[in-house]
Amino acid sequence: MSGAGAPQITVDGTGLRITVVAASWHTEVMDGLLAGARRALAAANVMHVKEIRVPGSFELPVAAARAAERGTDAVIALGVVIRGGTPHFEYVCSAATTGLTDVSVRTGVPVGFGVLTCDDEQQALDRAGLPGSREDKGAEAVEAAIATVVALRDL
Repeated sequence: MSGAGAPQITVDGTGLRITVVAASWHTEVMDGLLAGARRALAAANVMHVKEIRVPGSFELPVAAARAAERGTDAVIALGVVIRGGTPHFEYVCSAATTGLTDVSVRTGVPVGFGVLTCDDEQQALDRAGLPGSREDKGAEAVEAAIATVVALRDL
């Protein structure tokens, strides 16, 4: 299980504008990721939140790019891709990862990476922040993005 050695991040996002871009596939997992993101945003005092839903993880980069270009302080990208019997998994995971990285580097807007890339549904459920989950990747993506916004202020 990942998560070993993860930092404890406490962030204050007062005054920040955050956009959450979430895929629609795997409803139960996505509901957990979104709930975790919402909890972390509330805990960080973020009041200006816009949520956008896209069909799948492949579409996350274009939505993140649009949000970054329109003045958001950070983007939280949430999705889940579960390995199947074809190379589709590798293509979607690669496109989402490369695309979201490009958005962040090109625009200077932090992107919290909350895209689960799992071998099976149980791995996704274990990371979704649901009751009984071992991890809350939606919350972790929020915390990482806000911490990066704060860190970049000092540059």
